[in-house]
This record gives sequence, C-alpha cells and structure tokens, in this order.
Amino acid sequence: MLIVAIAWIYVVGLMALTETSVVAGIVTFLFYCVLPLGTLIYIAGTGKRKARRRAAEQAARDAAQKDPAIPR
Repeated sequence: MLIVAIAWIYVVGLMALTETSVVAGIVTFLFYCVLPLGTLIYIAGTGKRKARRRAAEQAARDAAQKDPAIPR
C-alpha cells in the first residue's frame, strides 16, 4: 500500500509541476493527491485502529482483574 501511495505522490507531483501557474499546481496537488490519499489511508487503517483499541481495552480488563484495588 505504501509503495502505491508513494508512486501516486510522484505522479501527481509531476502533474502539478506541469501546470501553467503555481496556484493551479497547488490546487492540483491538493485535490488529486492530498485529499484522496488522506481518505484512502484513513479508510485502510480503520482495521488496525480497531484492533489496537480492542487490545488496549483487553489489557485494561486484564489489569483490573489482576489487581482488585483498581476501580472499575
């Protein structure tokens, strides 16, 4: 996934460099690269975030069961 993102940044960066003005290049880079890749990476990372959150909750439950002095 990372290699595809890097390749896309490269392609869109070259597209932005060929635009007729600096503003058009910045807009091209933002709307063709930053926003779509940000969305794609966020969606692709959803499973990892859920798993990390579940692991943290499980660790908290395990710690609470081992030490009864910790309030629940």
